[in-house]
Amino acid sequence: MAVGIKQWIQQVTDRALEMLDMRPSESPLEDLLSQCHAVLSRRGEATGLALASSVVSSWRALPEAVHVDFFERLLAEFGPDEVALQEAIQAYQSAQDETQALRLHQAAEAKRQELFRRINAAPGGLKTLIHMREVLRRHTKTHPHLKTIDQDFVHLFTSWFNKGFLKLELINWETPAAVLEKLIQYESVHEIQGWDDLRRRLAEDRLCFGYFHPVMPDEPLIFVEVALMKGMADAIGPLLETPPAPPHDADTAVFYSINNCQPGLAGVSFGNLLIKQVVSVLQQDHPNLKRFVTLSPIPGLRAWIEAEHPDWLDDFEANQEAETLLALVAAYLTDWNGKRLRDPVARFHLGNGATLERINAGADHSTRGQHQSFGFMVNYLYELDHIVSNHEQLMEQGRIATSKDVQQLLKKTVKSKIKELPHVT
Repeated sequence: MAVGIKQWIQQVTDRALEMLDMRPSESPLEDLLSQCHAVLSRRGEATGLALASSVVSSWRALPEAVHVDFFERLLAEFGPDEVALQEAIQAYQSAQDETQALRLHQAAEAKRQELFRRINAAPGGLKTLIHMREVLRRHTKTHPHLKTIDQDFVHLFTSWFNKGFLKLELINWETPAAVLEKLIQYESVHEIQGWDDLRRRLAEDRLCFGYFHPVMPDEPLIFVEVALMKGMADAIGPLLETPPAPPHDADTAVFYSINNCQPGLAGVSFGNLLIKQVVSVLQQDHPNLKRFVTLSPIPGLRAWIEAEHPDWLDDFEANQEAETLLALVAAYLTDWNGKRLRDPVARFHLGNGATLERINAGADHSTRGQHQSFGFMVNYLYELDHIVSNHEQLMEQGRIATSKDVQQLLKKTVKSKIKELPHVT
């Protein structure tokens, strides 16, 4: 009987470890580090792949208590080759041409980047690296010097997860159950209440699209849920609970939930590509659609009010419909510090070129919605003819695209309560 790939890899791994006299010790950390050094030292493809597979297995078995120690050792032992780097610096100073610049660039690269590339080639290697970065990011606040390793991950992931590698897929009730289960697991904006709720979200007037990577075909990287309806939604409850309606009557596509599924890929942007590509697909498949909007949460609103305007808390709890409160929400959503918007969801959509179209009071009665934003939600409008100009004006001039209704809100008497209003258009 032919030997299976897993058995073959294990046999080659065992032989390689035996040849290198790398018998298991009493320290899982030292065993893993020895395997990492061995991966970089071997030039043979089969042996290198087998050793990389052993790194994958050893990382999965590594106790959480020594994760930080592992990253500290990666930083100390897998940095640039100092001798080669100094030689490259001297060579570039003597002859500042492209050849020496390339040599300097290669010498400056940390050895751990090549280690990650070789791990990536092993079965399960990419998923392991994503998990490794997820773990790393939990520790960078208390160990900020480890951010150097995080940047190595970001550099590689940005290349490995570019648009050319990603596949956009429509997720429906025919999608394999393993993927559907992950939608329930990863939905973090509006919790999916079991299979019946999921079936409603995949009905004929509801669509779900996700990005997948060919190496991880059963793992969505990010997915967006879309409702096809008449007019803009102003509350999440009716949108989720309304019985299915014929999609051919719809004139508006409402993006009501966007979920990044892999914490280890944070900072590797997929969302802007996803929305724009989904809009293109919807335009082709549903030519009656005239508007593309979101119904988005405002996750940082309560924290901002509590920190900056605590005397308004009772007003928010008692009378959310007041225009002065709507104006204060508008001010928060357009709070620009010269580099970025304060609210993460506003930063995402307005940075993608959307327009801040409408603020909706009493839109989210869930516990989370009340806790985060007193129930306020917002519509961001994606107008394809204005996306590029809106994005450029925000990035280059700090000008925020807002509708006339929002502009009027920002002119209300609440101005006097705010230190400085941003420049809006």
